[in-house]
Amino acid sequence: MIKQKTIELFRVAPGTEVRLKDRDPAWAGTKQMRDLKKDEVKEIAQRILEENIADLAEAQEMLYADDHYAVLIVLQAMDAAGKDGLIKHVMSGINPQGCQVFSFKKPSDEELDHDFLWRYAKAVPERGRIGIFNRSYYEDVLVVRVHPELLERQKLPPGKHNGKFWAKRFEDINAFERHLVRNGTVVIKFFLHLSKGEQKRRFLERLENPAKNWKFSEADLEERKYWKEYVKAFESALTSTSTRWAPWYILPADRKYVTRALAADIITSTIRNLKLKRPPLSAKRKEALQRARQVLEGE
Repeated sequence: MIKQKTIELFRVAPGTEVRLKDRDPAWAGTKQMRDLKKDEVKEIAQRILEENIADLAEAQEMLYADDHYAVLIVLQAMDAAGKDGLIKHVMSGINPQGCQVFSFKKPSDEELDHDFLWRYAKAVPERGRIGIFNRSYYEDVLVVRVHPELLERQKLPPGKHNGKFWAKRFEDINAFERHLVRNGTVVIKFFLHLSKGEQKRRFLERLENPAKNWKFSEADLEERKYWKEYVKAFESALTSTSTRWAPWYILPADRKYVTRALAADIITSTIRNLKLKRPPLSAKRKEALQRARQVLEGE
């Protein structure tokens, strides 16, 4: 397990102003690890990931048995930051029946006829399960903020879409997450912090490798032109919506093995801290189990 002191390096304390340029997207370990070679750091990260995959499987089973909590994991990032790979590797050991993943695309006409949180509220995991939002309601203060023309499709009442408008959206999101937490849904939010240079390298890899051509989208290249605008939008969202009940973790994403190890540890530790228990057996239930044992042993 990663020390809590290290995990706190990535947690955005409530009320803290986020400046992404002050956070290293290529972070690869503590002072003690910096003297190690890249392969050695990678090996340590892989070992931590594997340990947490096993622990997470057990934690997810307890989550299901306890049946009082759900876990919602929110993933946000620039394109090519590794959200899909994180889901694939970190969740590889858990029972598929206990996890659900939602990737939200362009909203439908029905969804646009409701408030911006409606389609996400419908997808929140039920008690006992882990839900993952691969992009989320934060798109409505990120993509929509960078491309304000998208607000026209949301059929909002007349009004200015200035700083106060976005501040109110942040208030809505904070209230929504607080409602979820109060009713038993644990909210864990990860921003995968990718550098512009590493994004370029990954895009080129997708273009050069035939097996990855399908991953490349011209739309991703178009969005790259708005890098500075996205950085400002992310900084505003992270600053305004990292709360005591639903904190943001800014994970360095230039090295995928670091991102995955950190995410796995945070998820596992968060579930363990819930102090989950298996439901107690009543005397009547114990008697029924004993009778079942006697029947089977008597065959």
